[in-house]
Amino acid sequence: MAQSDGTGRTAGSGGRSIRGTGRRRKAPSRRHRILTRTLCALVGVVLLGGAGAGYLYFKFNGNLTGVDINAALGRDRPKNIDNGSMDILVMGSDSRSGANSSYGKDEGGARSDTAMVLHVFKGHKKASVVSIPRDTLVTRPDCTKDGRTVPGERRAMFNTAFEVGGPACAVKTVESMSGIRMDHFVEVDFTGFKKLIDALGGVPITTTKPIDDKYSHLHLAPGTHTLGGEDALGLVRTRHGVPGGDGSDLGRIELQQTFIKALLKQVRSIGVLSNPGKLYDIADTATKAVTTDTDLNSVTALTGLAKELGGISTDDIDMATLPVTYDPVNPDRVLPLTAKSRQVWDALRNDQDIPKAALKGSAGDKGGTSRYVK
Repeated sequence: MAQSDGTGRTAGSGGRSIRGTGRRRKAPSRRHRILTRTLCALVGVVLLGGAGAGYLYFKFNGNLTGVDINAALGRDRPKNIDNGSMDILVMGSDSRSGANSSYGKDEGGARSDTAMVLHVFKGHKKASVVSIPRDTLVTRPDCTKDGRTVPGERRAMFNTAFEVGGPACAVKTVESMSGIRMDHFVEVDFTGFKKLIDALGGVPITTTKPIDDKYSHLHLAPGTHTLGGEDALGLVRTRHGVPGGDGSDLGRIELQQTFIKALLKQVRSIGVLSNPGKLYDIADTATKAVTTDTDLNSVTALTGLAKELGGISTDDIDMATLPVTYDPVNPDRVLPLTAKSRQVWDALRNDQDIPKAALKGSAGDKGGTSRYVK
């Protein structure tokens, strides 16, 4: 099904395969998420760190949860183009069940609170990240869940794909929008995210204005803070309490992108190899925190990916938001800017930098929060 409200691309246009350790396979598969590079680097450090590797392999392997995206989607996917690059759909889910109930009522299904396409360039020395606003109206394709067909829908919010059809439907929707085959899928929920940040010892950020948001339970004075899991989650979820923000998901995306870079810097700086206890806690937490595609659902695959991505510095990661405009029918929703979105997806498909002109004039770059957190 073509995605009419966005780029107009169909699931049959060019794309990529899924792979576990770097070389594309003819029979693709996938796996990864928002903390994708972080998780893989942490697991890789642990397993390559020395004694006890055999025990750790079985321990951490048993922590991992996988979803067979290939089996769920079959051949109804974009063409595999083997150009040495890699695309990973990274998602944070907002399930309110169980330990996540303090963040709102459990309405029976998780939605994708965060969605990013991570494009790793050929040579794996730099990357682009494209955030997809959760409130983007798209044409959601038909999906299958638990053996039943979930009919597609026009003008559906993007984050409902995960809710009605799980990871496979989220992947199918992104592939339909972009015409790019995702190589991997990674998902983390609220609780897993908090535990991972706590295991890292927190992440330092600096605020230039006070942030006060009762909805995300975040209250920060101006200054430098080391955010634990609860406050880190509050930061990446807040949309109401940031001065200068527009109160929308677009402002929240800017905060998420800023936090991810701070998180990656923290991972590089904590020196876990000199602290075996911290090293173990981080790897144990990280492997429990994620759900991946079955090609990444092993320590071997994750460590292989870690080696490939470990050379990308935060300065070599370009962050962007899918070009959108406010929906004239409902200003609480956004629509992809067709021509500009096509420029973004075409750039990734061709392993090129996203042209600045594609982002100019997009509501996605006007959330207003990036100046207040660094």
